[in-house]
Amino acid sequence: MATFLLLHGFQNHRPPGHWHHWLAGRLSARGHAVRYPQLPEPDAPVLEDWLAALREQLERPADGEFVVVAHSLSVLLWLHAAARTPDGLPVDRVLLVAPPSPAVTASIPEIAAFAEGLDLGSVRLKAPARLVYAAQDPYCPEGADVPYGIPLGLDMDLVPGGEHLTPDSGYGEWPSVLQWCEDPDTRLAPR
Repeated sequence: MATFLLLHGFQNHRPPGHWHHWLAGRLSARGHAVRYPQLPEPDAPVLEDWLAALREQLERPADGEFVVVAHSLSVLLWLHAAARTPDGLPVDRVLLVAPPSPAVTASIPEIAAFAEGLDLGSVRLKAPARLVYAAQDPYCPEGADVPYGIPLGLDMDLVPGGEHLTPDSGYGEWPSVLQWCEDPDTRLAPR
């Protein structure tokens, strides 16, 4: 069995209708260990506080695969952590879902610090990473492939019409993300 770390985004209080919540329940039911922490002050996040909370969750399990599934602002959190950890973060693979663009992040005062100082050239993702993004995402209108996927050389899945891949755009249950968790060769598809 694997251990999964689910990292939420800005203003996310881990609502039951979110696909992260649904995924946590499904993975637990299948016998996997799930870490789904509430990151500090989700409505006014402080990058250093989120990095400290992330470090607390990165203890590698004694057995099995260790997988991270980050959504929205936590993708930028993960990239900051990777940039500060040249030897690589202690995980086996990562799913990066719907990151906000640097320009949009910088335009929102509560999260602008997450865009500052993020040099993608210093990001070393040692573990295989897949970027999942959607068409018509208001938080990344140019498409996440442009600022993240192409520069980082990531495997990518474009989800047509998924917007920001939240409950507001119909992403409560999302079977293909569950399939990816158990089989990394799975391509992520619309719900």
